[in-house]
Amino acid sequence: MNTTSLFASLAVAAITIGSLHSLAPDHWVPIAAVARARGWSRGRAARVAFLCGLGHVTVSVLLGLLALLFGAQLFESIGERMVSIAGLLLIGFGVAYAIWGLRGAFAHRLHGHHHHHYDHVHDASRASTWSLFLIYCADPCVAVIPILFAAAPLSAVETMSIVVAYEVATVGAMVSLVAVAHSGAQLFKGKWIERYGDSMAGALIVATGVLVAFLDW
Repeated sequence: MNTTSLFASLAVAAITIGSLHSLAPDHWVPIAAVARARGWSRGRAARVAFLCGLGHVTVSVLLGLLALLFGAQLFESIGERMVSIAGLLLIGFGVAYAIWGLRGAFAHRLHGHHHHHYDHVHDASRASTWSLFLIYCADPCVAVIPILFAAAPLSAVETMSIVVAYEVATVGAMVSLVAVAHSGAQLFKGKWIERYGDSMAGALIVATGVLVAFLDW
């Protein structure tokens, strides 16, 4: 196979892997759940998805580049361990978020008004955004490592083009899925959703974390 054919094949593989692996629920459900609970606009949800996606793919590519330098087996093993840890982090974040949401809901129920103390947490939306970002950074896609190894005969420009294709496909898919989920979530309205939205989002994130950590989703 000549370098032109190799480049085309790897570019298609990068786009396909980047798009398809983003369909996994851990790539978009947590962001969409928090966005619905926090009442974020679709634009803000998309921006958070972009930020998390950028962190996710950047760590993935860095692992791939390190694997080129020091050997694939070690860094594939590290990547797989990080995926398991990311699932546990999602579970921990979901539990904490659900408990925080229940505290706010019960305070509202007992006192008959909303307690801004719970929203101030010191800016809950900001804290949620950066917590999600760190979790996504800890959840790389090790499938990019073989692609980078296969790209070894190519020039630096061609290799970087493949990396960019992978990143654009992954981030684009994540943003699109979050936007679709955000629109769908707006169909569910009611006082009970507004009151218990944070705790329900936490439970959904826990379920997603379980899929990632224990079922190898």
